[in-house]
This record gives sequence, structure tokens and C-alpha cells, in this order.
Amino acid sequence: MADHIEPSDQQLQKIVYQQMVQQTKPKPPVLRNVIGAFFFGGLICIIGQALINIYMQFGLDQRAASTAASATLVFVAALLTGLGVYDSIAKYAGAGTIVPITGFANSIVAPALEFRREGMVLGTGAKIFTLAGPVLVCGFVTSWLIGLVVYLTK
Repeated sequence: MADHIEPSDQQLQKIVYQQMVQQTKPKPPVLRNVIGAFFFGGLICIIGQALINIYMQFGLDQRAASTAASATLVFVAALLTGLGVYDSIAKYAGAGTIVPITGFANSIVAPALEFRREGMVLGTGAKIFTLAGPVLVCGFVTSWLIGLVVYLTK
């Protein structure tokens, strides 16, 4: 017969606590979150396309209009973050506000606002890329590697 080892009181407390957490933690409304993210993410993309169309009507070519639309979306997202509106939208939109270019603007402005009391250098300057920094590093490294592969295969 195999020896049966009794769990200690501390292990029992941990197990009971984990069971209690599982019973009391709210279940996320997955369907609502998916629909909200799809709707708001799509809405941001529709606004972006509308901006491209408007800029093209003012005489910009496709590439310049796309750049202007991107800059406009970044500016509006940064402004809404600074005014405290973007976070209210994100409560309902969820990941729909994170994925598009507007989420990047929010990830830069939000830490800058949060740490501004600590000063321009040690607060804003040091913390501005805490959210966006890892994304930028991964993007830079990936771009560099792809560029290297393309260069070596030509």
C-alpha cells in the first residue's frame, strides 16, 4: 500500500481559500466583451477610413491621406486620454480600444499623466514608455530581423 500523506493546515487553508475564490469571483461576460471589442474596434477603423477618404478629397494621395488619418487618430486618442474620456470609452469597448492605433496613443499618454507629479524627468520622462516600451522593442527587433532576412535572401 502506498503511504498517504496528509496535507498540512497551511495547505488545507490554501485549498479552501482557492475554492472560495473560484466560487465568489464574478464570471466575465465573454460574449458581451467580444461583441463590444468587435464593434468599437470596427468603429475606430471606420472612422480611420472616413478620415482617409476626407483627406483624399482635400487632394492628398492614398499614402499621405493614410498618414494624416493615423496622425489624427493618435492625436484624438491622446487628447481623449488627457481629458479622461478614453478610459470611460474603454470600460465599454474593452479590447476594441486597445488593438487599433488609438490604444498605442493611450498607452503612451496614460503613464505620462499618472507620473507627472514626480516631475518631468523622473516622472513623465522615465515612465512614459512603461506600457508601450515592450511593444516598441518587440516591433523594432522583429522589423530588424525581417529586414535582415529580406536583405540576405536577395
